[in-house]
Amino acid sequence: MALITSRFVAGEDQASERHGRQQLSLLRERLALVAVGGRDAHIERHRARGKLLARERIDFACDDGTAFLELSPLAAWGQYGNEVPAAGIVTGVGIVAGQPCMFIANDATVKGGSFFHETVKKHRRAQKIAWRLRLPVLYLVDCGGAFLPEQDRVFPDRDHFGNNFFQQCRMSQDGVPQISAVFGGCTAGGAYIPALSDEVIMVRGNARIHLGGPSIVKIAINETVDGETLGGAAMHTLVSGVNDHLADDEPQALARLREIVASLPAAALPAPPLAPRPPLYDTAELDALVPADPKQPYDAREIIARLVDGSEWHEFKPDWGAQLVTGFGSIHGHPVGILGNNGALVAEAALKGTHFIELANQRGVPLLFLQNIAGFMVGSEAERAGIAKHSANMVYAVSCARVPKLTLIVGGSYGAGNYGMCGRGFEPEFLFAWPSAQVATMSADIASNVMLELARSNLRGPADEARLAETERAVREQYARQSDPYYATSRLWDDGLIAPSSSRDVLGLALALCARRPIRKTATPVYRM
Repeated sequence: MALITSRFVAGEDQASERHGRQQLSLLRERLALVAVGGRDAHIERHRARGKLLARERIDFACDDGTAFLELSPLAAWGQYGNEVPAAGIVTGVGIVAGQPCMFIANDATVKGGSFFHETVKKHRRAQKIAWRLRLPVLYLVDCGGAFLPEQDRVFPDRDHFGNNFFQQCRMSQDGVPQISAVFGGCTAGGAYIPALSDEVIMVRGNARIHLGGPSIVKIAINETVDGETLGGAAMHTLVSGVNDHLADDEPQALARLREIVASLPAAALPAPPLAPRPPLYDTAELDALVPADPKQPYDAREIIARLVDGSEWHEFKPDWGAQLVTGFGSIHGHPVGILGNNGALVAEAALKGTHFIELANQRGVPLLFLQNIAGFMVGSEAERAGIAKHSANMVYAVSCARVPKLTLIVGGSYGAGNYGMCGRGFEPEFLFAWPSAQVATMSADIASNVMLELARSNLRGPADEARLAETERAVREQYARQSDPYYATSRLWDDGLIAPSSSRDVLGLALALCARRPIRKTATPVYRM
């Protein structure tokens, strides 16, 4: 291992530091808002019923002094008039009775815990992570079913609400424990969450499970019945047998949940194979490291030096394919192979990336992709060098990698570069982004120039400069808006925006979780590119 030498000097680029602080302040402000902001009346009514908030339930269930890794807290941000904070559901990984567990907790203070398009997507993503990493799933249910005005984006398609139940069944078949604690109403599709769970806990007086509520029963069969008689906790415990454990209040229900998890076969987080060491350089400097001007380049090694243990790593091919930095190190004691962008990828860099991914596969070392990429190189020289073939090889290597993959978008993530560096479509175990991230087919500048050139080439007469100017303005506005990191995280193109200075801890936890995933062994050799 060799020490990474940093050339970054804190305080030298005040514009970048000021920009970084502003981005971080905005992120924290918005995270605080989605947690409890803007719905005081709903929260007051919720508490009047003796109910805890979703994040309070998670905090109660988790072991004291342990971290909770929340996923996609800004889902649905900027949509629905910002009336569906966090998409009405809280998901993430916490430690319960020594075991890492995936929480999926409905927030009944947001539209009664109903499912919107992003709610379904977030629920399904949490299940997928739990399934791949063999994490017990704890459903904290307080769910009004599908939000009916959204039914065409929630109900009928393959990746809609029904797929959540399909995954729940397949996860059970695959031996992933799933426990439901029911704190409020579970109507229609929401009733299947506990009904398909291994064990169910219901809170007396508040919890209800019914396929159709009293109003639907009245309309469907003209039966008048109250909610407690129809599907209350006592009825389901004593009569139907749908419920397994009756709790008098929420703390008792959560205590019982912890007891059940404690009874599961032990599967604590594995100890890191190496002794963790802090980086030589301060991780807080990551908040100020990215230049305010996204066109200004910076060395990916500066980020790596503040992520890896001891700021040490074994760099692979340091003198060839310089647009891609590759090497092996460790984060919190967990070995990792890192690929970081230092520019658009030319043929040599793509070959280097493919070779390195094969090395990691052979050695069983997880991969971390640090994305800051304009794409693969274009132009006649690049094409003659075989960029189409070599970039395809890198995409192939990423797609077929057997080891766990993590992605952190620190800057631009454009075009096929997003693919070669393991974007969302390539199913990394976790994908996080910094507030400086931008995800799009291309930058706003390039997109507006391309569209302007196409518009000019289609003209048959004199150029209408006013119309061309409007085309340029509209394209630039669209790409600037859609490449904003909050636009991306709102639509769950990532697993959450994180503060740069917290990246080392987040990645360390993610690597520890990935160590639970069995890696398929093959006899494939490393082909030198």
